[in-house]
Amino acid sequence: MSTPGFVRRDRSTIRSNSCLRDDPCTLHIRALRPGMVKPSRLVRPVTQIPERSLVHQEGLPKLPVPPLKQTCERYLAALEPIVSEEELEYTRKLVKEFLTGGVGERLQKGLERRARKTDNWVDIRELSTCSSLTQRRLLCRFAAKLIAGVLEFKKMIDTDTLPIEYLSGKPLCMDQYYQILSSCRVPGPKRDTVVNHTMGTTPVTHITVVHNFQFFVLDVYHSDGTPLTVDQIYMQLEKIWNSSLQTNKEPIGILTSQHRNTWGKAYNNLIKDKTNKESVRAIQKSIFTVCLDAPMPRTSDELYWSRVAAQMLHGGGARWNSGNRWFDKTLQFIVGEDGTSGLVYEHAPAEGPPIVFLIDFVVGCMSRTEIVRTPMVPLPMPMKLRFNITPEVKRDIERAKQNMNIMVHDLDVKVLMFSDFGRKLPQQHNLSPDGFVQMALQLAYFRMYNICCSTYESASLRMFKYGRTDSIRATTTGSFKFVQAMQDPAKQNTERLALLQAAVQTHKENTYNAIHGQAIDRHLLGLKMLSIVELTSMPEIFMDTSFAVAQHYNLSTSQVGSKTDCVMSFGPMVPDGYGVCYNPMDEHINIAITAFNSCEETNAAKFSRAVEDALLDMRALLEDTAMVKQ
Repeated sequence: MSTPGFVRRDRSTIRSNSCLRDDPCTLHIRALRPGMVKPSRLVRPVTQIPERSLVHQEGLPKLPVPPLKQTCERYLAALEPIVSEEELEYTRKLVKEFLTGGVGERLQKGLERRARKTDNWVDIRELSTCSSLTQRRLLCRFAAKLIAGVLEFKKMIDTDTLPIEYLSGKPLCMDQYYQILSSCRVPGPKRDTVVNHTMGTTPVTHITVVHNFQFFVLDVYHSDGTPLTVDQIYMQLEKIWNSSLQTNKEPIGILTSQHRNTWGKAYNNLIKDKTNKESVRAIQKSIFTVCLDAPMPRTSDELYWSRVAAQMLHGGGARWNSGNRWFDKTLQFIVGEDGTSGLVYEHAPAEGPPIVFLIDFVVGCMSRTEIVRTPMVPLPMPMKLRFNITPEVKRDIERAKQNMNIMVHDLDVKVLMFSDFGRKLPQQHNLSPDGFVQMALQLAYFRMYNICCSTYESASLRMFKYGRTDSIRATTTGSFKFVQAMQDPAKQNTERLALLQAAVQTHKENTYNAIHGQAIDRHLLGLKMLSIVELTSMPEIFMDTSFAVAQHYNLSTSQVGSKTDCVMSFGPMVPDGYGVCYNPMDEHINIAITAFNSCEETNAAKFSRAVEDALLDMRALLEDTAMVKQ
């Protein structure tokens, strides 16, 4: 999820989603580099859910293929507020030809055949972060409790006691929970794979810990299968810290921040050496990784949260902690000497909700008071992973440093801790909090650019077996009318309120359609991918300007609700866009906004101010109209 950035309001980061540029389907490591791999490079993890979970899984319905005519009609409706009438008229012609000319029907039948033969037809992957001694002890103690909490979570996975989640009374697919531990993304010459080691013949019993760019194997289970206690983990972390005080080591982990094709070639160079190959395998197989980070430069209170969010996303650059990572690893917990903590996750195996559940669970475990201290027993020194740095590998590392520094300087991050109100306000006016925030984003964008843009909001498809996401298109004709009315001085507040209510209601309906498998984007993607396989030429509907505009998400957004008061972040999906992740709490809203400095048209701080103004103006609208009614 290297997926959304999480920063706690008590100045500790809970999780950070690294996603700078990539399709939202391939979440995290995406925040780390432009030109990332497309979804078709990925294949499903090699493992399956434990046998005892299959009864629940087999009872889940398969994701339906929406009716072709319905998708085409909704596609045209989604285009209305974002393309010109001339472009829309041309697209209507193409859609009609697509529907009546036989091509659309042929592709639709192909998807329907695929749906009958597979568990989830939309799995396109198959188609193609006091004294120095005191501070160190506090850090190691915190990290030890964190590790113990994750092992408690793992126990639920191993014993299949993880509670099944429900939405609207219907069970959700739990597959993603079984893919986030002991898994890692592995680069390949043509496509990446996500390898999961939980179902191997030998159980994985170690995590990896990285400090000062040096990786260690830390066994977290005794020979009898019982986990190490917090005290025992703490002592092992102390050993790791003391044996890795020197930083004159090559930051081997920074290689994983490169473009997938570049990293794939560097990966092959790296593992030519037997020692390197064994060390890489140890990292890939580990249950998860813990990054013990060096302190970052101090900053003002105003910029603190933005700086921490950026650190969780990318580590701050080659000079700081970007080499203290293995960005292919699904879960990397980050604990910094300066008191920051968080999580950066590689998004390919899972979406945000399972990660949020993990975060809330671990925070709960860490908050419990330790009553009993287990007697200490002698434990072996954690094994340091060795790497032989050949001239070729050294060259690859230097190139990765340069590229990472460029990307770090290009990412513009602004965290808005909006404290004037939270989700309770729209709820009091019978408005969906999510729809309310989305309309604020629409209004902010319209005020800055005087146009509407294509907007992506992720929707979970976990009602269906192996379901991942589809898109809620927040930009609608209704949202367009609302933002226009807010800028028109001739409009009365009563009319503006009516338009807001209608726009939020449409967003609610679109959300319902999306989570029930009736959105348009995955359907169109499936039709396009199938046409590449089965047809000699691409249907014109997919070559149309309107299709390109619809897929160019200037606003890539996600609501990631958490019980933990934290901030999540990820990067923009397009070079001239914004990434917006928000966590609505009862009385405040945590919002992280990202953009690219290389784009003159975007500015995260300006958009943040526009979002804040939009939220306040919308509250005033609700209050003013409520007073009139009285």
